[in-house]
Amino acid sequence: MNETNHLKWKKKFFTIAIGQTVSLIGSSAVQFAMIWWMAIETDSPIMMSLAGLVAFLPQLILGPFAGVWIDRRKRKTVVIAADMFVGLVAAAFAIAFVIGRPPVWSVCLVLGIRAIGGVFHTPAIQALIPMLVPSQELMKANGWSQFMQSGAFMLGPVFGAFLFGAFSMPVILLTDLLGAMAACITVAVIKIREPEKSGTEYPNFRREFKEGIAVFRADPRLLHLLINAAVCMVFFLPLASLYPLMSSSYFKVNAFHAGIVEFLYAAGMMVSALVIGQLFQKTNRLRLARMGLLLLGIIILACGILPADYVFFWIFAGLCLLMGACGNVYGLPVMTYMQETVAPESLGRAFSLLGSVMSLAMPLGLLIAGPCAEKLGVAFWFLASGIAMVLVTAGMALYDKKAG
Repeated sequence: MNETNHLKWKKKFFTIAIGQTVSLIGSSAVQFAMIWWMAIETDSPIMMSLAGLVAFLPQLILGPFAGVWIDRRKRKTVVIAADMFVGLVAAAFAIAFVIGRPPVWSVCLVLGIRAIGGVFHTPAIQALIPMLVPSQELMKANGWSQFMQSGAFMLGPVFGAFLFGAFSMPVILLTDLLGAMAACITVAVIKIREPEKSGTEYPNFRREFKEGIAVFRADPRLLHLLINAAVCMVFFLPLASLYPLMSSSYFKVNAFHAGIVEFLYAAGMMVSALVIGQLFQKTNRLRLARMGLLLLGIIILACGILPADYVFFWIFAGLCLLMGACGNVYGLPVMTYMQETVAPESLGRAFSLLGSVMSLAMPLGLLIAGPCAEKLGVAFWFLASGIAMVLVTAGMALYDKKAG
């Protein structure tokens, strides 16, 4: 690759990535403000849980169908439309605040509607990256992208807290629209070579959904790893809801300490994104991803056996830094492998189907984790989750090794 082409793809990639990061900071800030407003208004764990569940449902229900549409349309158009949809939903909610005081349950409704945009946006942008980046640079580019996204997730709540204290809700909500417009402009100005479409006829969702499944069935190693990951996510994803309880109930520390835990988790994601992208470009993708799942299970298990003592809280915080890092050790190689091996015209369906399967793990896990943690303690769920993830991952690795 000559120097001119090298600079050309980098310019395109970073133009879009920076725009998406700005949009993500705005969306994360607005989401924080909406949830914080609902928490103040209701002080209800049930409403907070309902809000989280509603945000997951669109991916679960629409994901497979969204992938079919993404592969039938220009990815560039889908990304712009999805970004603007989310921004306009926030703007409409801002108008509702100007007109009068909306009911608290409307936050759940808005979170669910906004999530519809994400159902289309995430797989479309993942499928778009291979059209900009040379295949040998995909791991590095995904690392940069994840680094910026992790930074956005760190800055978003901080920005949201500042906005919540300084401005009214209508003003806060409009920042989402401004961020979406910035992201759309950066995508619109970049020329992208789209893959050839198989046809312009109305999509046959049943047939094309099966074609999406066939992508994974055609690659048994990838399929087995994703089954492994889906089972692990049933145990791992509920931990996000239990994190605050480890700080407040188990270690009995305050909100400042809980914030440190969240910060370190995101910092681990940021650092690992750069390291993996730069140093592991030639490593076996699926082997690295499985190692990430195994390490994640070991770290979670270690969290579960820590004594409930203030000194050990800081060990827990350090383990959370490693936990954030290991999430990327799994996620980045899988994304890169799919971008490298799946046909461009099927990438949208593949990523959407993957997102739907993983999103199913959250409600399933919560149904198990909630009663278990309530009865046996939150630390026990960390311990049980870690053991389950280690056993499942090790067992699947042995099965694949015997299968050859």
